[in-house]
Amino acid sequence: MMLAALFLLSAVLLCLLLFVVWKVRTNGEWALWWHDNYLERLKDFVTGTTRPVRILQFVQRCATHGDALSVISAIDSFCSKVEWAMNVGDKKGEILDAVILETRPRCVLELGTYCGYSAVRIARLLPPGARLVTIEMNPHYAQVAKEVIRHAGLEAQVELLVGSSSILIPQLKKKLDIENFDLVFIDHWKVSYLPDTKLMEECGLLRAGSVLLADNVVCPGTPDYLQYVRNSPKYQSQYFQSYLEYLQVEDGLEKSVFLG
Repeated sequence: MMLAALFLLSAVLLCLLLFVVWKVRTNGEWALWWHDNYLERLKDFVTGTTRPVRILQFVQRCATHGDALSVISAIDSFCSKVEWAMNVGDKKGEILDAVILETRPRCVLELGTYCGYSAVRIARLLPPGARLVTIEMNPHYAQVAKEVIRHAGLEAQVELLVGSSSILIPQLKKKLDIENFDLVFIDHWKVSYLPDTKLMEECGLLRAGSVLLADNVVCPGTPDYLQYVRNSPKYQSQYFQSYLEYLQVEDGLEKSVFLG
Protein backbone atom coordinates (compact mmCIF):
# COMPACT_ATOMS: atom_id res chain seq x y z
CA MET A 1 0.00 0.00 0.00
CA MET A 2 2.80 2.40 0.97
CA LEU A 3 4.71 1.57 -2.22
CA ALA A 4 1.63 2.23 -4.35
CA ALA A 5 1.08 5.60 -2.64
CA LEU A 6 4.70 6.60 -3.23
CA PHE A 7 4.44 5.57 -6.87
CA LEU A 8 1.25 7.60 -7.29
CA LEU A 9 2.83 10.64 -5.61
CA SER A 10 5.90 10.36 -7.84
CA ALA A 11 3.71 10.14 -10.93
CA VAL A 12 1.73 13.22 -9.88
CA LEU A 13 4.91 15.20 -9.19
CA LEU A 14 6.37 14.14 -12.54
CA CYS A 15 3.22 15.22 -14.36
CA LEU A 16 3.26 18.53 -12.49
CA LEU A 17 6.90 19.08 -13.43
CA LEU A 18 6.23 18.27 -17.09
CA PHE A 19 3.25 20.64 -17.07
CA VAL A 20 5.38 23.48 -15.65
CA VAL A 21 8.14 22.84 -18.21
CA TRP A 22 5.58 22.89 -21.03
CA LYS A 23 3.98 26.13 -19.79
CA VAL A 24 7.38 27.82 -19.41
CA ARG A 25 8.28 26.86 -22.98
CA THR A 26 4.99 27.91 -24.55
CA ASN A 27 3.47 30.68 -22.39
CA GLY A 28 5.09 34.11 -22.12
CA GLU A 29 3.84 35.00 -18.64
CA TRP A 30 4.97 31.65 -17.23
CA ALA A 31 8.34 31.93 -19.00
CA LEU A 32 9.06 35.40 -17.64
CA TRP A 33 7.95 34.45 -14.13
CA TRP A 34 10.05 31.26 -14.12
CA HIS A 35 13.23 32.76 -15.51
CA ASP A 36 13.13 36.24 -13.96
CA ASN A 37 11.35 35.72 -10.65
CA TYR A 38 12.47 32.22 -9.71
CA LEU A 39 15.58 30.89 -11.46
CA GLU A 40 17.46 34.18 -11.54
CA ARG A 41 16.97 34.81 -7.81
CA LEU A 42 17.86 31.22 -6.99
CA LYS A 43 21.10 31.37 -9.01
CA ASP A 44 21.95 34.78 -7.55
CA PHE A 45 21.62 33.29 -4.06
CA VAL A 46 23.57 30.12 -4.85
CA THR A 47 26.42 31.82 -6.74
CA GLY A 48 26.61 35.12 -4.88
CA THR A 49 26.67 36.90 -8.26
CA THR A 50 24.11 38.42 -10.60
CA ARG A 51 22.91 37.24 -14.01
CA PRO A 52 24.64 40.16 -15.82
CA VAL A 53 27.93 39.26 -14.12
CA ARG A 54 27.50 35.61 -15.10
CA ILE A 55 26.92 36.69 -18.71
CA LEU A 56 30.06 38.87 -18.62
CA GLN A 57 32.16 36.08 -17.13
CA PHE A 58 31.00 33.70 -19.85
CA VAL A 59 31.84 36.26 -22.55
CA GLN A 60 35.30 36.80 -21.09
CA ARG A 61 35.93 33.05 -21.02
CA CYS A 62 34.43 32.06 -24.35
CA ALA A 63 34.48 35.04 -26.73
CA THR A 64 37.48 36.33 -28.66
CA HIS A 65 38.52 39.81 -27.55
CA GLY A 66 37.84 42.35 -30.28
CA ASP A 67 35.51 40.04 -32.21
CA ALA A 68 31.94 41.37 -31.98
CA LEU A 69 30.38 38.33 -33.66
CA SER A 70 32.16 36.06 -31.18
CA VAL A 71 30.68 38.08 -28.30
CA ILE A 72 27.19 37.83 -29.78
CA SER A 73 27.57 34.07 -30.29
CA ALA A 74 28.82 33.62 -26.72
CA ILE A 75 25.83 35.46 -25.23
CA ASP A 76 23.42 33.53 -27.46
CA SER A 77 25.04 30.29 -26.32
CA PHE A 78 24.86 31.28 -22.65
CA CYS A 79 21.23 32.38 -22.84
CA SER A 80 20.02 29.37 -24.83
CA LYS A 81 22.03 26.64 -23.07
CA VAL A 82 23.08 27.91 -19.63
CA GLU A 83 20.77 30.61 -18.31
CA TRP A 84 17.99 32.51 -20.05
CA ALA A 85 18.21 36.30 -20.21
CA MET A 86 15.96 38.90 -21.79
CA ASN A 87 17.99 40.51 -24.54
CA VAL A 88 16.69 40.78 -28.10
CA GLY A 89 18.13 37.33 -28.88
CA ASP A 90 19.27 35.58 -32.03
CA LYS A 91 15.98 35.34 -33.97
CA LYS A 92 14.76 38.88 -33.41
CA GLY A 93 18.40 39.96 -33.63
CA GLU A 94 18.36 38.98 -37.29
CA ILE A 95 15.42 41.35 -37.83
CA LEU A 96 17.31 44.10 -36.00
CA ASP A 97 20.34 43.46 -38.21
CA ALA A 98 18.22 43.68 -41.37
CA VAL A 99 16.68 47.01 -40.31
CA ILE A 100 20.12 48.46 -39.58
CA LEU A 101 21.50 47.33 -42.94
CA GLU A 102 18.42 48.72 -44.69
CA THR A 103 18.46 52.04 -42.83
CA ARG A 104 22.25 52.61 -42.80
CA PRO A 105 21.87 55.01 -39.86
CA ARG A 106 24.52 57.58 -38.95
CA CYS A 107 23.09 58.26 -35.50
CA VAL A 108 21.32 55.61 -33.40
CA LEU A 109 19.64 55.77 -30.00
CA GLU A 110 19.04 52.65 -27.92
CA LEU A 111 16.70 52.79 -24.93
CA GLY A 112 17.62 49.94 -22.58
CA THR A 113 21.20 48.65 -22.76
CA TYR A 114 20.92 45.78 -20.26
CA CYS A 115 24.16 43.78 -20.74
CA GLY A 116 25.16 45.31 -24.07
CA TYR A 117 24.06 42.50 -26.40
CA SER A 118 21.93 44.62 -28.72
CA ALA A 119 24.43 47.50 -28.54
CA VAL A 120 27.09 45.14 -29.91
CA ARG A 121 24.71 43.86 -32.61
CA ILE A 122 23.94 47.42 -33.69
CA ALA A 123 27.41 48.95 -33.44
CA ARG A 124 29.13 46.22 -35.43
CA LEU A 125 26.94 47.02 -38.48
CA LEU A 126 27.16 50.82 -38.41
CA PRO A 127 29.03 52.59 -41.22
CA PRO A 128 32.35 54.32 -40.42
CA GLY A 129 31.86 57.50 -38.40
CA ALA A 130 28.37 56.56 -37.20
CA ARG A 131 27.55 56.68 -33.50
CA LEU A 132 25.34 54.74 -31.12
CA VAL A 133 24.02 56.34 -27.94
CA THR A 134 22.57 53.84 -25.49
CA ILE A 135 20.72 54.66 -22.27
CA GLU A 136 20.56 52.33 -19.26
CA MET A 137 18.86 53.21 -15.98
CA ASN A 138 20.50 50.49 -13.86
CA PRO A 139 24.15 51.35 -12.98
CA HIS A 140 25.06 47.68 -12.44
CA TYR A 141 23.74 46.68 -15.87
CA ALA A 142 25.54 49.66 -17.39
CA GLN A 143 28.89 48.64 -15.90
CA VAL A 144 28.53 45.11 -17.22
CA ALA A 145 27.48 46.45 -20.64
CA LYS A 146 30.59 48.64 -20.82
CA GLU A 147 32.78 45.58 -20.26
CA VAL A 148 30.87 43.52 -22.85
CA ILE A 149 31.10 46.34 -25.42
CA ARG A 150 34.82 46.75 -24.65
CA HIS A 151 35.38 43.01 -25.09
CA ALA A 152 33.73 43.29 -28.50
CA GLY A 153 36.13 46.10 -29.43
CA LEU A 154 33.33 48.60 -30.02
CA GLU A 155 33.81 51.09 -27.18
CA ALA A 156 34.80 53.87 -29.62
CA GLN A 157 31.45 53.62 -31.46
CA VAL A 158 29.20 53.42 -28.41
CA GLU A 159 28.38 56.10 -25.87
CA LEU A 160 26.60 54.72 -22.81
CA LEU A 161 24.59 57.09 -20.62
CA VAL A 162 23.39 56.02 -17.18
CA GLY A 163 20.10 57.37 -15.91
CA SER A 164 16.38 57.61 -16.55
CA SER A 165 15.41 57.93 -20.20
CA SER A 166 12.74 60.48 -19.32
CA ILE A 167 15.42 62.71 -17.80
CA LEU A 168 18.17 62.11 -20.36
CA ILE A 169 16.14 62.36 -23.59
CA PRO A 170 15.51 66.14 -23.24
CA GLN A 171 19.26 66.64 -22.64
CA LEU A 172 20.56 64.74 -25.67
CA LYS A 173 20.65 67.59 -28.20
CA LYS A 174 22.67 69.89 -25.99
CA LYS A 175 24.63 67.22 -24.10
CA LEU A 176 25.83 65.29 -27.16
CA ASP A 177 25.40 67.90 -29.92
CA ILE A 178 22.90 65.67 -31.74
CA GLU A 179 20.31 67.07 -34.13
CA ASN A 180 18.15 63.92 -34.46
CA PHE A 181 18.32 60.15 -34.72
CA ASP A 182 18.02 58.03 -37.84
CA LEU A 183 17.12 54.92 -35.85
CA VAL A 184 15.83 54.35 -32.32
CA PHE A 185 15.82 50.85 -30.82
CA ILE A 186 13.33 50.70 -27.95
CA ASP A 187 13.88 47.89 -25.46
CA HIS A 188 13.62 49.29 -21.91
CA TRP A 189 10.68 49.41 -19.48
CA LYS A 190 7.57 48.58 -21.50
CA VAL A 191 5.47 51.24 -19.75
CA SER A 192 7.99 53.83 -20.95
CA TYR A 193 7.73 53.04 -24.68
CA LEU A 194 4.88 55.44 -25.39
CA PRO A 195 5.80 58.36 -23.10
CA ASP A 196 9.43 58.26 -24.28
CA THR A 197 8.32 58.17 -27.92
CA LYS A 198 6.16 61.24 -27.39
CA LEU A 199 9.04 62.88 -25.52
CA MET A 200 11.40 62.28 -28.46
CA GLU A 201 8.83 63.90 -30.74
CA GLU A 202 8.51 66.92 -28.45
CA CYS A 203 12.30 67.29 -28.22
CA GLY A 204 12.71 67.22 -32.01
CA LEU A 205 14.88 64.09 -31.93
CA LEU A 206 12.94 62.48 -34.78
CA ARG A 207 13.02 63.66 -38.40
CA ALA A 208 10.90 62.56 -41.34
CA GLY A 209 12.19 59.09 -42.12
CA SER A 210 13.48 58.27 -38.64
CA VAL A 211 12.82 54.62 -37.80
CA LEU A 212 11.61 53.35 -34.41
CA LEU A 213 12.14 49.64 -33.81
CA ALA A 214 10.42 48.38 -30.65
CA ASP A 215 11.11 44.98 -29.06
CA ASN A 216 8.79 42.79 -26.95
CA VAL A 217 5.62 44.36 -28.32
CA VAL A 218 3.75 41.06 -27.82
CA CYS A 219 5.53 39.55 -24.81
CA PRO A 220 5.40 41.11 -22.24
CA GLY A 221 3.52 43.46 -24.60
CA THR A 222 3.11 47.20 -25.18
CA PRO A 223 -0.56 47.69 -26.16
CA ASP A 224 -0.67 51.46 -25.63
CA TYR A 225 2.47 51.97 -27.74
CA LEU A 226 1.12 49.77 -30.56
CA GLN A 227 -2.21 51.55 -30.48
CA TYR A 228 -0.39 54.86 -30.89
CA VAL A 229 2.09 54.06 -33.68
CA ARG A 230 -0.42 51.99 -35.67
CA ASN A 231 -3.11 54.68 -35.64
CA SER A 232 -1.19 57.95 -35.58
CA PRO A 233 -0.83 59.78 -38.93
CA LYS A 234 2.74 60.52 -37.82
CA TYR A 235 3.84 56.91 -38.39
CA GLN A 236 3.83 54.13 -40.93
CA SER A 237 4.08 50.95 -38.90
CA GLN A 238 4.84 47.29 -39.63
CA TYR A 239 4.92 44.24 -37.35
CA PHE A 240 7.63 41.56 -37.66
CA GLN A 241 6.52 38.31 -36.04
CA SER A 242 9.16 36.27 -34.24
CA TYR A 243 9.68 34.54 -30.88
CA LEU A 244 10.57 35.60 -27.38
CA GLU A 245 14.33 35.28 -27.05
CA TYR A 246 15.50 31.64 -26.95
CA LEU A 247 11.95 30.30 -26.42
CA GLN A 248 9.01 29.13 -28.54
CA VAL A 249 6.70 31.92 -27.36
CA GLU A 250 5.40 34.45 -29.88
CA ASP A 251 6.89 37.91 -29.73
CA GLY A 252 7.85 40.43 -32.34
CA LEU A 253 9.29 43.79 -33.32
CA GLU A 254 7.33 46.82 -34.46
CA LYS A 255 9.04 49.00 -37.06
CA SER A 256 7.55 52.49 -37.26
CA VAL A 257 8.74 55.14 -39.71
CA PHE A 258 8.20 58.70 -38.48
CA LEU A 259 6.53 60.72 -41.24
CA GLY A 260 6.98 64.11 -39.61
